[in-house]
Amino acid sequence: MSITSQYVTLGVAEDLFAVPVEQVQEILEPQSIARMPHAPADFLGIIDVRGEGVPVIDLRTRLGLPVARDTENTRIIVLEVHLRGTMRKLGLKADRVFEVTSLDGELESPPEIGARWRAETVRGVGRRSGAFVTVFDLDRLLSMDDIAVDRQAPAELVA
Repeated sequence: MSITSQYVTLGVAEDLFAVPVEQVQEILEPQSIARMPHAPADFLGIIDVRGEGVPVIDLRTRLGLPVARDTENTRIIVLEVHLRGTMRKLGLKADRVFEVTSLDGELESPPEIGARWRAETVRGVGRRSGAFVTVFDLDRLLSMDDIAVDRQAPAELVA
């Protein structure tokens, strides 16, 4: 199932995730973020990356985890994703970034559990040194429609 051979592995809480290395533009230390009024909970605001405003999404909040303070390991991964028909840069704030690596073997499909869940945001599940690694489908995970509608949008805008 895997067509990508290299991934950037990252951690959120106690979980291990990965993103395809070809979508990663750069990895930054936390910096000042310009907040946006009435933004969804997972949209932290905008950072300056070489003179360009780049929106930043909090991966913890996006995954439904509680907010945590930044640490010396917190990083913002600047990604290139396909949103609304165009390629765009987005920042993804993670608790830590580990390495660029290959995974052990092919990716497996997201598990079927007999109930509805957001499996479309997972490209597949791999392994690295015996640990499971969830590989995100970044285009779906970071879809602008999901960000705008799933979080704090007033009911009249969602209907």
